[in-house]
Amino acid sequence: VSGTAFRTNRMAARKRRRRPEHRDPDPEAVERRLEELLFGGEEALLERLQPGRERDVGKTLLDDDSSDSEVENEAKSSFPPPKKAAWVDEEDEVDEHVDMTHRFRKNFQKSCKEKTLSMGQLQQRLKEQFQTAMGGTPAWAQNNVKKKRKDKKDLDDESDEDEDLLRKTGNFVSRSDALPKGLLEIKMCKNANYTRPSDAKVTTTQFHPAAQVILTAGFDQSVSLFQVDGKTNPKIQSIHLERFPVYKARFSADGEQVIATGMQNKMFYVYDMMAGKVVPVHNIRGLREWKITEFEVSPDGLFLLLIGTSGYLHLLSMKTKEFVGSMKVNGRAIAASFSPDGSMIYTNSDEGEVYIWDVKSRKCLTRFIDEGCLRGTCIAVSRNGQYVACGSSSGIVNVYTRDACLHQTNPKPVKAIKNLVTATTSLAFNTTTEMLAIASKAADDAVKMIHIPSFTAFSNFPVAGKKIIHLAQEMDFSPRSGFFSIATNRGQALLYRVKHYADF
Repeated sequence: VSGTAFRTNRMAARKRRRRPEHRDPDPEAVERRLEELLFGGEEALLERLQPGRERDVGKTLLDDDSSDSEVENEAKSSFPPPKKAAWVDEEDEVDEHVDMTHRFRKNFQKSCKEKTLSMGQLQQRLKEQFQTAMGGTPAWAQNNVKKKRKDKKDLDDESDEDEDLLRKTGNFVSRSDALPKGLLEIKMCKNANYTRPSDAKVTTTQFHPAAQVILTAGFDQSVSLFQVDGKTNPKIQSIHLERFPVYKARFSADGEQVIATGMQNKMFYVYDMMAGKVVPVHNIRGLREWKITEFEVSPDGLFLLLIGTSGYLHLLSMKTKEFVGSMKVNGRAIAASFSPDGSMIYTNSDEGEVYIWDVKSRKCLTRFIDEGCLRGTCIAVSRNGQYVACGSSSGIVNVYTRDACLHQTNPKPVKAIKNLVTATTSLAFNTTTEMLAIASKAADDAVKMIHIPSFTAFSNFPVAGKKIIHLAQEMDFSPRSGFFSIATNRGQALLYRVKHYADF
């Protein structure tokens, strides 16, 4: 037993010799060690604090290599050296050029000479187009906007406004200025001619250019004016034209006159609303036509364009109703439309060609074939002059840009709208060029509202399953797009309220 105890005590003593003693570190030694790591010791610190040393001028503790700790030096030495690329593509440094003659990129050309553009230029054109569609650069994207300093009074006023805002409840999300695509906020109102219904076809519906008034006319041999309020639409006046079914009626540019043409008459009527007189216009010297039906009024109020037979277009003075001159297209002229400033006339023919005329010289500026068109049926120019829409007998509506029509011999449409299956007979742009209404009078509910610039149809108009629009004859938007009207075959002038637009 004594031997066993001796061996046990000996092994315990051996383990005690191997285990180091645990001593608490000296606080002063720890602090001195940290000072050396941070400042390099007392001697190095005194050297840094001595003024007049040229080597220390303009340097900081971070610039002095001697102040780096051992850990930092060790980390720096552990960084691998930069590797050289095994192969470099030389084409990466070359500015790539894009072919601008492609039909999807022709809209970005500012002239026909721009065959190619660099990627940077194309991106700039895309940016400009986006800003134009959105109504300019938003405030949050403008880098050059400088924030002004507000004094204490302004800050107090702002805090008071915030407190007032927090005391209220409601919808504080403002409506976007741009018309969204997809669904159209539209409401059906009582018919525009509700206070004077008609039992015959309504061929014309048009809003007054300045007043909140709408014009209707048709086969009931009358021209009527109604005040538009969306509720009862009271009648202002109705004029009966004896044995004169109205084919088409239009306001003059100043809204003081109404011009009306018949079905089989060489004469037409002018109703002077200021004088309260109806003046028939009979034989016009120099005009050789056996009937006058289709016509257009120039936006500047100077001319009246009559579409005659055998491809002739006749210009009359709007003031005197005298003959000015004629133009002629190949085939038969179907429809015409003035440019917004009244300086040009766009005409399409039954041969599928589109002619552009200069009004002053009455010369053809250019002409082109409407892509895929066998027979033209109608034409319209947007209120800002940017787009030209051409309808055809197949129901397809091709939309071109103005620059493409003027500068290209074979322009390509920016969009071919294929939402109609019967011949397109009516086209109408709204005043902001955000909507294009297309219609055919060959089928019920054959009306579509197209969003611009996406050129997609609004899916909720017309309402599916409800035959309300019976053979649409003509369409028109109010001066600020707040209302939309359709003349139908059943004597109705349908009226809709477009909620996106606040004004008439």
